[in-house]
Amino acid sequence: MTAPDKPTIATESPFAERGGPIQVFYTPLDAPRRPTISHAEGIYMWDTDGKRYLDATSGPVVSNIGHGNAKVLAAMNAQAAKVCYASRALFENTANIALAERVAGLAGPGFERVFVVSGGSEATEAAMKLARQYAVARGEKSRWKVLARNPGYHGATLGAVSVTGDPETDALYEPVMRIMPRVPAPFTYRTPGNIDADAHARDCAQALEDAILDEGPDSVLAFIMEPVGGLATGALVAPDAYYTAVRDICTRHGVLLIFDEVMSGAGRTGRFLAAEHWPDARSDMVTLAKGVAAGYTPMGMVLASREMVQTVVENGGFLHGHTYSANPLSCAVGDAVLREVVEQDLIGNAERLGVLLGDRLATLMESSPIVGDVRGIGLLRAIEIVADKASKTSFPPTAKAISRIVELGLERGLLLYSRSTAGGRYGEWLMITPPLIMSEAQLDEMMDLLTEVLAAFKAEALG
Repeated sequence: MTAPDKPTIATESPFAERGGPIQVFYTPLDAPRRPTISHAEGIYMWDTDGKRYLDATSGPVVSNIGHGNAKVLAAMNAQAAKVCYASRALFENTANIALAERVAGLAGPGFERVFVVSGGSEATEAAMKLARQYAVARGEKSRWKVLARNPGYHGATLGAVSVTGDPETDALYEPVMRIMPRVPAPFTYRTPGNIDADAHARDCAQALEDAILDEGPDSVLAFIMEPVGGLATGALVAPDAYYTAVRDICTRHGVLLIFDEVMSGAGRTGRFLAAEHWPDARSDMVTLAKGVAAGYTPMGMVLASREMVQTVVENGGFLHGHTYSANPLSCAVGDAVLREVVEQDLIGNAERLGVLLGDRLATLMESSPIVGDVRGIGLLRAIEIVADKASKTSFPPTAKAISRIVELGLERGLLLYSRSTAGGRYGEWLMITPPLIMSEAQLDEMMDLLTEVLAAFKAEALG
């Protein structure tokens, strides 16, 4: 038998070495390499060639308190000197207790219990499992379906993907997961038949109730949604009445309402939870990640009521967990991050600077022929990129508009973040989500760079 030919790898490829950076899982071997990070401080990052970049999006909306915070680093070192890891099955740890108390205090009534994990996807899965166990403990074993919005995003693990509204991931992973029912997201820029945004939001709320009835109310466990959209919908904020309607529908049918605040939480919208903007639509559970540890350590969490958790405990306890759940080192870091958020009044800064950012982006939209919409709250904003503002037409896929804008930003020292959701069928946008520590002068610098980048793309694409 002849041995099969060995696969050949171009030796001149920068990715040909054994191992390779994580980018080899995403990038063709002949693609140019990304710059290599050297160090970072505040809202700026430097590569190994000495080039400085302004982080206009906090990475993937993570670095809320900026880089190199001395107090957080001190807390990290202090905890590491004591103990980095201790199994939750054998020990409680003071860092976990302090973090849970701080988060519960900031979140307010109804969120007295905090389950700490390592990221947003884990938080989504934990929330779904806790909801299911709670229903079973209450004698509602028939409830298992978790409704979600299309488009939407709730994580990358299979359980999280099952409630993530993206037709492309559905098509790829459907054979190895169970896709949950979806309802339309209440877009405000592109609406069916160009109807009024309020009317479309009412239709979307009605679609939720119709879906519950079609699936069978006794089978529907929960509805998960982002109160302020993340990357999947570009900082989407629905009309106020939508949130009230969703809360009423879930209450009426005994469906748990889960707010995914992985991006919108931890102060980014000018409130600790974005849900505070709609106090009459309070959810039953909340997931957090990203900003709660601000990139200093991987972290996510689920917030639930004392009563919900106690019901589960009285029926055998939570049948779920991870090796690194509530590890002391990460909890100490997360607690230090949130302490900085409070002591520096970064939630207040997000509210104040968010108003200014919204105004500046609106002015940019007026002057730029390729900015079709601006949306968001606080420092969670997005701009929609269009080829024609009158028709709201996006650039063709061959233009790779968003990718090119990101590249132009890198060339000019501006870090941007985006993804063409579902291949761009819902539009294309750039997240404008700077760190909560940003000053007004730095906002001016960011806007100057952003204006320059968009002008450069417009010149390339439209002449």
